[in-house]
Amino acid sequence: MRRLRPRTAGILCACLVLLGAGVFAGARWTQGWKGSVTLLANWSGEERDQFEENVIDPFERKYRIDVVYQGSSALSQVLAADMVAGNPPDVAVLPGPGELLAYALDGRLQPLDGLFDAGHYDRIWAPEVAVPGREGRSTYWLPVKTGLKSMVWYSGERPTVESAADPERWCLGMESGATSGWPGTDWVEDILLQQAGPQIYEKWANGGLEWTHPAVRKAWTTWGELVGAGRDHAVRALTTGYGEDCAGRSLEHQGSFRAGHWRAAGGDYVHSSEILSDTGPDAGAWEVSGDLAILLNPTEEARQLIRHLAGTGAALPDHSANESAAPDSAQDATQKEIGDILRGRQRETRCWDASDTMPRAMRDAFHQAVLRFLVEPASLEARLKELQKLSVEQSLPVCSRD
Repeated sequence: MRRLRPRTAGILCACLVLLGAGVFAGARWTQGWKGSVTLLANWSGEERDQFEENVIDPFERKYRIDVVYQGSSALSQVLAADMVAGNPPDVAVLPGPGELLAYALDGRLQPLDGLFDAGHYDRIWAPEVAVPGREGRSTYWLPVKTGLKSMVWYSGERPTVESAADPERWCLGMESGATSGWPGTDWVEDILLQQAGPQIYEKWANGGLEWTHPAVRKAWTTWGELVGAGRDHAVRALTTGYGEDCAGRSLEHQGSFRAGHWRAAGGDYVHSSEILSDTGPDAGAWEVSGDLAILLNPTEEARQLIRHLAGTGAALPDHSANESAAPDSAQDATQKEIGDILRGRQRETRCWDASDTMPRAMRDAFHQAVLRFLVEPASLEARLKELQKLSVEQSLPVCSRD
């Protein structure tokens, strides 16, 4: 039997894939499907499975609109390349508003006015933005899911400032592919928030406070002392995945996405301000994060998907920021508490993860700086000066005012 050459086989496989996709699409059209929408996000594994099962599948069944999902861990790079090629997805979901603000000001985002009620969201989640060349102010992104930070997970005895001062107690993992270093930026941001307060934090996040300011420098040195920067334990964190299983034997500074992991091990959390030294009078604010949906091609199918994502009936993979959304009956007491904080029901100040509010180049440099600081803490001054050169002033609502 004559064997196909590799190139011939590859072409045949590609044709079969396209043929299969065409047959599948044809079958859907004969069943009354009304169109399709492309969606780019970074969810994978269990998180993607939950999103597809609880959000995409019900949407497709209800509206007969096919959702073509593309997942990528290099989300920013993929979207930027699609933009340059002139072939962006209809809808994309990115973490944090910093990168989205740049796209909005460049006229690349479509306004979401009329697609959902922004009044159901705190100003930090769905702000109005003035775009050059367009009248008035509009909302350009929608929070699809949100996460709570400023959390220190533990099992056994509740940690204190004294007991948390041992660097060996901390579970550290900085490796996360193209975004390695973000767990370290979370630390620096959170310490600044607890020591200097929300006003200083917001000013710094928006580029209005220099990186060499004493309050910023103090946050870095506090973190370095806490985790033992320059020591073997901290250096190993550079090649340790952020999701390392450390429940039951360490302390971990991570967000609410780790709640299930720690609760399964019998663990709980305290606010980070309880284990930090030199906290200020405004300590206790929560750092938060979120995945935000944007509209790039205003087709009716894409607009319908935005409406669906904003609806209280969409069972999202994590907490909704919609203040009118009811708590998930399947959530335990800890999860409901987290949801109440995120939606402002406990009237506590929440501040965006600062690096997610920064322009992409600034954020990426921040990630790299924490990795270098862990290896060589004595180089801090040089790192801070490098970051200051990239700093850009902007005006985003970073902290709530509950």
